Amino acid sequence: MGSSSVNNLKQKLDQYEKKFKALGDQRRLEIMYELCQRGKTCVCDLTEVFDMPQSKLSYHLKILLDANLITKETRGTWSYYDLNDEEVNHLLSEELCCIFRKAGKGSCC
Repeated sequence: MGSSSVNNLKQKLDQYEKKFKALGDQRRLEIMYELCQRGKTCVCDLTEVFDMPQSKLSYHLKILLDANLITKETRGTWSYYDLNDEEVNHLLSEELCCIFRKAGKGSCC
């Protein structure tokens, strides 16, 4: 494997690590589920749903944003969050499977 291939693989693994760390918390999974059910939702509504202070909710939302699992749109003083469907579907794609597929075990991406 050439050095550019190694660097590319390392970058992909770093991105997946960030995503799976974000997914490794039940509260963040609940936030993602709620966004999946509701669609674009104001942070003020999420604080009511989860009965937690906005500062604590913002902490979880930032982790999900940094992992690119949700999106944020600001309207005036309010922030609206939504599930990043493309990224979530990408996580469920064959790309991750291809990274761990053993050589000679079927086709790859």
